[in-house]
Amino acid sequence: MAKHVAPAAGRTAKRKPAARPSAAAPTCQTIDVAVRNAVAIIVLNRPEVHNAFNETLIAELTRTLRSLNDDPQVRAVVLAGAGESFCAGADLNWMRKMAAFSRAQNLADAKALAAMLSALDALSKPTIARVHGAVYGGGVGLVACCDIAIGTQDAVFSCSEARLGLVPATIGPYVVRAIGARAARRYFLSAERFTAAEAYQLGLLHDLALPQDLDARVNELLGALLAAGPQAQAECKTLLRAICNRPIDAGMIADTAERIARVRSSPEGREGVAAFLAKRKAAWVPRGE
Repeated sequence: MAKHVAPAAGRTAKRKPAARPSAAAPTCQTIDVAVRNAVAIIVLNRPEVHNAFNETLIAELTRTLRSLNDDPQVRAVVLAGAGESFCAGADLNWMRKMAAFSRAQNLADAKALAAMLSALDALSKPTIARVHGAVYGGGVGLVACCDIAIGTQDAVFSCSEARLGLVPATIGPYVVRAIGARAARRYFLSAERFTAAEAYQLGLLHDLALPQDLDARVNELLGALLAAGPQAQAECKTLLRAICNRPIDAGMIADTAERIARVRSSPEGREGVAAFLAKRKAAWVPRGE
């Protein structure tokens, strides 16, 4: 399996020589973006505040996600955090500033945060959250928005908003979808911390790893993702949005039949079947895989 791009744990990720800086974020101050072997790594790079986000990070991450979504050279995205934590939620200085905002200013700020989460959730390409350390408030939302979340066994989580007299409103839909309404009732109301093992049991994390094994596990997943058809993956994400929590009725049955018929006759679908029958790798598989 080819080596991919997972950053080293516990410190700011270093761009390896083979990586190219992404044109998606040429002037970013709060995130680090690089592309290597068709994978984009986004590193939240405010380690001095445990990667807590402010208006600058929100704007830069939103812009970067949208740009990567349109970049045909990018097949998958890894979201990681520099330093000791993945993301500790909102920056205290930013929150202090928001306290003096008018209602209109607060609404605009909240809409920007909601747009960032939506951009991550709606990305047409596979996303992996590489999780370690503190994951609080909005950080939990980032994890819930990613398609796959792998965390270290010592990561700690909290939907901490209620402890500050706030509500986890913008992250709420994504977290409830990930862990279910029953668990969300407990953790939204209590704002208590919960362990990586509990996050795994709840479905917020898909897998657990020792800190020294986290990058290897992320790279293993990247190998699997790059072996699948990129258009098929985009179609899978669209399919999931269309069928989740909806009744299996005549309309859904007809819709799913139309989807598979359309994809089967697409160039990627034809190539995938031909490659399978010929016992060769499909054209989209990186040559090192």
